This record gives sequence, structure tokens and C-alpha cells, in this order.
Amino acid sequence: MNALSIPTWIIHISSVLEWVAAIWFIWQFAVAKNQPAWRWLSAGMLPALISAMSACTWHFFDNAESLSWLVTLQAATTVIGNCTLCLAAWWIWRTAQVPKSDG
Repeated sequence: MNALSIPTWIIHISSVLEWVAAIWFIWQFAVAKNQPAWRWLSAGMLPALISAMSACTWHFFDNAESLSWLVTLQAATTVIGNCTLCLAAWWIWRTAQVPKSDG
């Protein structure tokens, strides 16, 4: 684990834990407010979590060449996560729109 300093590890690990907490809190918000669209935001955060965990795993093993596929996985899940978060945000916005009355 020589690839990163202790303070950098603290930031990496706390960021992953914060992301897990955010996923859980958003899900609880959706349940409490009975707004299912927010569950999609929570689910849309999962690819970004996989991305972060891939990076941490690769660094944990000192950026081993045999695990370089984790870099590709991280990049792919980052792109997928950005798209799913965008779609989830759009869906929240869409469901929050007040229908226009005819008249």
C-alpha cells in the first residue's frame, strides 16, 4: 500500500463511505416523502460507487500491472455513472413538473 499516503487513503476511504451514506440517505428520503423518482437517483449513484471502489482496490494492491483492468472498469463505470445520474436528475425534474391545466 505504498502507492498512496495515509492522508490520501483517509480521503479515498471516507469518500467511499460518504457515497454509501448518501445513497442510503437519498433512498430513505424517497421512502419518507413517497417520491419514488428519488430512488432512481440512489440507484444511479451505484456505478460511481463501483468506480471509486475500483480505484481504491487498484491502489490497495500498489497499482499492480495485473490489475490494470480496474482502470478500464473505473473509467467505464464513471461514464455510466455520469449518464445514470443525469437521467435520474432529469427524471426527478420531470416528475416534479406541475401539469398545466387546460383552460
